[in-house]
Amino acid sequence: MALQDIQKERLKKLNNIKNLGIDPYPSRTNRKNLIVDSKKMLGKKVAIVGRLRSFRPHGKIAFADLEDASGKIQLFFAQNELPGEQFEFLTNLDLGDFLQTEGEIFKTNAGEITVRVSKFQLLAKTLKPLPSAWYGLKDVEERNRKRYLDLLMNPVVRQTFEIRSKIIYTIRKFLIEEKGYFEVENPVLQPLYGGTRARPFKTHHNTLDMDLYLRISNELYLKRLIVGGFEKVFEIGHTFRNEGMDRNHNPEFTMLETMHAYADYNYNMDLIEEMFEYVVKKVFGKTKLDYQGQTLEFKRPWKRVKLVDLFKEYTGVGFYEIDNLEKATALAKKLGVEIHDYMTDGEILLEIFEKKCTDQLIQPTFVYDYPADFYPLAKKKTDDPKFVESFDIYVVGMEMGTNYSEQNDPQQIREAWTREKKKAAAGNPEAQKMDEDFLEALEYGMPPTSGIGPGLDRWIMVMTDSPSISDVIAFPTLKAEKKKKKG
Repeated sequence: MALQDIQKERLKKLNNIKNLGIDPYPSRTNRKNLIVDSKKMLGKKVAIVGRLRSFRPHGKIAFADLEDASGKIQLFFAQNELPGEQFEFLTNLDLGDFLQTEGEIFKTNAGEITVRVSKFQLLAKTLKPLPSAWYGLKDVEERNRKRYLDLLMNPVVRQTFEIRSKIIYTIRKFLIEEKGYFEVENPVLQPLYGGTRARPFKTHHNTLDMDLYLRISNELYLKRLIVGGFEKVFEIGHTFRNEGMDRNHNPEFTMLETMHAYADYNYNMDLIEEMFEYVVKKVFGKTKLDYQGQTLEFKRPWKRVKLVDLFKEYTGVGFYEIDNLEKATALAKKLGVEIHDYMTDGEILLEIFEKKCTDQLIQPTFVYDYPADFYPLAKKKTDDPKFVESFDIYVVGMEMGTNYSEQNDPQQIREAWTREKKKAAAGNPEAQKMDEDFLEALEYGMPPTSGIGPGLDRWIMVMTDSPSISDVIAFPTLKAEKKKKKG
């Protein structure tokens, strides 16, 4: 039967139900038990609710399966055990409808735990049939666009999002209960975006008649809180970047960002590996997880390696040998790495590093001490000011979060942002902006501080063995759906 004919038949049943004076969408239920608990209540009466997943009529009796979030159970209907004309009403039901049922739990001759239904009520009539072969769908975009059906028909997908919830809860528990951090909430709409390099989403507030931006980072507001007297703060929230999309990128994503006064980047390397070892132990009960055929070990200590050492290992060129823009450009061309005219020599070397040196970093790895001109908000190393006290984390070749000792000298940051302004004038669309309000806050004094900024979607992607970031975001950003032409 064609989908259009199925929907017409369901609408006909809906009208039948209304003509009987029955509300097909009542607002109240009388749920007293979860299905998972009802299975342990042999000989007792239960009142359960759920979605009808199968229906098997046999003359004056019928069997069905009812499912809620806790599990599935068989229902048994008998014409002589139902009041009034309820048995005849079963003909108005379809798979996917929501029911409330009451009855006694018994075990069939085949040994299946079953509800002997003494009364039932329709809770919601469905007008479209559930897909019968969702497992076999190869159209990933359709599954992402209709995630509600993907969750409904595929238990593995639903389990992934249950695990996601547990991971985020466990991170919160670790930071608050184990480390004494305060959770805070900072603005998503900001008068000036900052904290990293990225293209923002721009909007306009009508009442204030001013442009606002969706945050690309939460860093500068967390630092304002450190100025205000907090010493350990964090936020888990959505961040927005108007950039490319692929298996590792979605324009709206979830970040954990922290700030800790009187700490440096060495402390945060310890914090990261301790936190994620804690998380995988609590959520999975082990420290080894499989990702796309690779076995990853999250147990401490993780590998720590300088960027310059990796650069030499995988390019064969000493980082310090490339000491000007001309040499950096020539090396990029030789290695086949695409660059832009507005890039500095340090930015070109970092681009080469990301394209040529990171794919081999399978196990959780800290890569530390990055070029200073790429991180204007990081504190420079005292022994070599060409680099800053910073590190990135890599797992299965993916960058999992940038972290550094925070620059707390407002004059140094002003100079760095002045250089960023020149980069913007040279054509860099991601150059950072001068934020006078933040600089004023720093002039009141911020102690030595360091923070972390892991992208949680990527971590969850790895922990759940999901090949794409869209697999762990309930409703990822998608292109507008093309409307099918009639006829």
